[in-house]
Amino acid sequence: MKYGFGVDLGGTTVKIGLFTDDGKMVESFEIPTDKTDNGKNVLSDINKAVQDKIEEKGIAKKDVAGIGIGVPGPVTPDGVVHKLVNIGWGDVEIEKDLSELSGFHVKAGNDANVAALGEAWVGAGKQFKSICMVTLGTGIGGGLIVNGKILTGSHGAGAEIGHIVINPDEPESCGCGLHGCAEMYGSATGVVRVARRHIKNNGNNDSPIKKAADKPEFCAKDVFDAARFGDSLAMEIVSDVCDKLGRTLAIVSAVSDPDAFIIGGGVSKAGDILIRPLEEAFKKYAFHACRETKIVSATLENDAGMYGCAKLIFDA
Repeated sequence: MKYGFGVDLGGTTVKIGLFTDDGKMVESFEIPTDKTDNGKNVLSDINKAVQDKIEEKGIAKKDVAGIGIGVPGPVTPDGVVHKLVNIGWGDVEIEKDLSELSGFHVKAGNDANVAALGEAWVGAGKQFKSICMVTLGTGIGGGLIVNGKILTGSHGAGAEIGHIVINPDEPESCGCGLHGCAEMYGSATGVVRVARRHIKNNGNNDSPIKKAADKPEFCAKDVFDAARFGDSLAMEIVSDVCDKLGRTLAIVSAVSDPDAFIIGGGVSKAGDILIRPLEEAFKKYAFHACRETKIVSATLENDAGMYGCAKLIFDA
């Protein structure tokens, strides 16, 4: 049996999982992400946590396949990240640097890509040969898995689904600088943006969602909860969001034609109130050969990235 570590590097915490090569998680734990001095201590902190866990578990180093690490940004095929704004990094040879620190083989990938790989390995996508995972969180991430392999693209930016422009007439700009990206409508923050627009344009509607929107903690969950209870304005908002997401998935399917779309991220916890109208919208826009593509909810939740990172190293 071989062991491997899956490391999900986030802006606040680093989640680390210890796995066996048959896809079982032995244990997971977290360490804080030290962003001081432009994150110069992050890799050494990860190495210390890994070495400490190996010692604690009494694992022989020869039985460790290596460390897989997912990062919130593009990773080039040779294991280099050129900028991670929320970590403070510029150009970092992440595979080389962490390998030199740890003495283990290291493979790195984009966080959304490795989450998709995790779902394809032991999650909602394990029954399919090819999947596209769409993570609906603060933004929208994506990952394409074809025959068990990540499609990263030549610039490490494959499956940047959130930045497909679906509304070029959008007056506001996305964080990437473009206008009308999918994540401006279907991410957690996007749902709130869409909701506020609908509320503003329906001033005479005394829908309960209007009261919720007045609170500073108003979020996407409030919209889906209200729609689930039959709030007509909330249902209209969900319909608009799903229409735009469905159009986005239809574009992706026309290019990659996956067996299934796996929907993850915080927004996906809305469940059927999201998935059903999304299926309807997708079928409305999809090329006829792709209309029966399955759309299912992810199952690994916040652990998907760790699983995918472990799979990276077991496949190396």
